Amino acid sequence: MSQFDVTIIGSGPGGYVAAIRCAQLGFKTAIIEKYPTLGGTCLNVGCIPSKALLASSHHFEEISHMAEHGIEVAGEVKVNLAKMIERKQSVVDQTSGGVKFLMDKNKVTVFEGVGSFEDATHIKVTKNDGSSEILESKYTIIATGSKPSSLPFISIDKERIITSTEALKLPEVPKHLVIIGGGVIGIELGQVYLRLGAQVSVVEYLDRIIPGMDAALSKELTKVLKKQGMKFYTSHKVKEVTRNGNSVTVKADDAKGNEVVLEGDYTLVAVGRKPYTDGLDAEKAGVKLTDRGQVEVNNHLQTTTPNIYAIGDVVRGAMLAHKAEEEGVMVAEYLAGQKPHIDYNLIPGVVYTWPEVAAVGKTEEQLKEAGVAYKVGSFPFRALGRARASNDIDGFIKILADANTDEVLGVHMIGARAADLIAEAVTAMEFRASAEDISRMSHAHPTFAEAIKEAALAATDNRALHV
Repeated sequence: MSQFDVTIIGSGPGGYVAAIRCAQLGFKTAIIEKYPTLGGTCLNVGCIPSKALLASSHHFEEISHMAEHGIEVAGEVKVNLAKMIERKQSVVDQTSGGVKFLMDKNKVTVFEGVGSFEDATHIKVTKNDGSSEILESKYTIIATGSKPSSLPFISIDKERIITSTEALKLPEVPKHLVIIGGGVIGIELGQVYLRLGAQVSVVEYLDRIIPGMDAALSKELTKVLKKQGMKFYTSHKVKEVTRNGNSVTVKADDAKGNEVVLEGDYTLVAVGRKPYTDGLDAEKAGVKLTDRGQVEVNNHLQTTTPNIYAIGDVVRGAMLAHKAEEEGVMVAEYLAGQKPHIDYNLIPGVVYTWPEVAAVGKTEEQLKEAGVAYKVGSFPFRALGRARASNDIDGFIKILADANTDEVLGVHMIGARAADLIAEAVTAMEFRASAEDISRMSHAHPTFAEAIKEAALAATDNRALHV
């Protein structure tokens, strides 16, 4: 029987990062993954492949605007979807291969198969050929992630009624893609196919898209995407999805109870994700699950069984790859006797559309609800020299600061490179910076980052210089 100090079940960003950090700290470490490739949802059917398709479709869209830059493209520009998906897969393969390299480099033992508990210290690995072996582990970290959610009356056939997994490898560009769910996944994949020529309709139960983010970001992204041709049906409750041959009919009721019928050749169900614990046999180890199917943990991410921990999508909190990574490191360091800490308020959220959307800290709605006195500083990208130079003028950056102390409480942005710019806001807030602190930092000119400085100036006695 193989024996380990720490065994991780699941090789997604949380799992493989936890394995690396455990190995760095001197633990004899193993990782169990049921699929042939490492990296979990994020690397294989999530973050990485979706960003590859977003990048490819963005290049295609940019060609139509090249004449504005004095570049004339002769002849017809065509989309080769098969080639685009082939490139996406090569990016996935390289990234997953990189994780395998890191496991070898850090001497982490990899087991391919389904990991399930026999008891609190023994894990059975059931391989694809039906054989199995037992591992003994002093500590175990559950990092089994999540899978796409659906609605109880929808029958996903993975052909015409699909999840995000199938949307990453469609055989053709849809004529009309109907998306159920206006969250991050639906909006990102919707923009991919919108750029490639599909008609895209988004049906969202709530009154706005990306509902977890600041309302101003939702409003601006809706405006920009409508301008690009995407159609929205917010405050609509889907009640029926049926397929007839190559056609899918979606029926929904609007806010007044009126029925709306949409017909498309593909329907993407993007109503969120749910924790994945199938086959884990958590009860054999005394690990309790919540009513929502999450693994119950304390502030140290320790389960109801003291030597077993859980991280990432399978526990409470936002389902974000970087959140899972931070938790993986935290558990490894906690097991080593260190005192790590995560400030969940400072885990940024990003939507990788173009323009990109990013945020960290509190929204205006949250501050109002909590009764916190705050001030707002905002700066539009169209007032930025760099934005005009590259013709990326949509969006703004908004900084929320405490009205009494000037401490930055939230930063919300939509615009070019927002996914990268948000790191400056996270850094500032980690060090409890004030809006004036940011406003007095020198920012290189011309850059998109100058918008952060200008928004901070706007929050500091309305001192923005370029608007």
